[in-house]
Amino acid sequence: MPELPEVETVRRGIEPVTTGYVITAATFRRPDLRWPFPRDIDTRLFGRRIVSLRRRAKYILADLDNGDVLLLHLGMSGRILIGGTNPGRFTHDTGSLPQHNHVDLQLSSGATLTFNDPRRFGMVDLFAGSDEADHFLIRNLGPEPLGNDLSEEYLEHRLLGRKTSMKAFLLDQRNIAGLGNIYVCEVLWRAGISPRRRAGNIPKTKLPRIIPAIRDVLTEAIAAGGSSLRDYRQADGALGYFQHRFGVYDRADAPCSKPDCDGKIQRIVQSGRSTYYCSSCQR
Repeated sequence: MPELPEVETVRRGIEPVTTGYVITAATFRRPDLRWPFPRDIDTRLFGRRIVSLRRRAKYILADLDNGDVLLLHLGMSGRILIGGTNPGRFTHDTGSLPQHNHVDLQLSSGATLTFNDPRRFGMVDLFAGSDEADHFLIRNLGPEPLGNDLSEEYLEHRLLGRKTSMKAFLLDQRNIAGLGNIYVCEVLWRAGISPRRRAGNIPKTKLPRIIPAIRDVLTEAIAAGGSSLRDYRQADGALGYFQHRFGVYDRADAPCSKPDCDGKIQRIVQSGRSTYYCSSCQR
């Protein structure tokens, strides 16, 4: 599933051809993806100008000139692709199959945004901006990992008394929004914390390492265009390259690359998901 860096990469990729432009046509080829589309969403989008494009956790939010918000969620295999009559340098061959093109948004920029989703676990929603804080996908989200609301004081308070594993804590979107399996593995490796360690039992000497590790990993991944695993590609069809910088993820039995560590990367399963870590330097 695309994680925060992939979603942010897509947001940045489509921003030049969306922000400030009018939706001149909206085509929905089916009544739903993971959930049904709002009634009359095509006519409600027609003629609306996209004022700004934001990201909240793993969701892309387009603010419209009438106060509505268009939410786009990629799900497991969704892609937002750029085509149209004048996409310019913003698009390449996407390799996507046209039968999975479920939504088209034509814009006054000359570009067309296409929501392509073979498995149909993605989502497109439209709601009043005043309802955003209560939206079922947004209302329980924790602070953004790259925002100022995530502080060491907040983290220390949130960790207090937690019996769950540290990996499960970081994956819980109520604690920190947007972190997924790949990047949590990388964060814990950089911070030197075992994914199995009880969240409420993090030593005070290691607590200051967590937020810098989160921000460094995510910033580097965004700069690399995300990690191209299985279905994910950027909005222009290009691949991301952060997977070539993985310290632990998908590197089972490889030697740990940290200086002065002679350990090997191990793979275990936690809550049905693969966890990669070095038992020698992650405690």
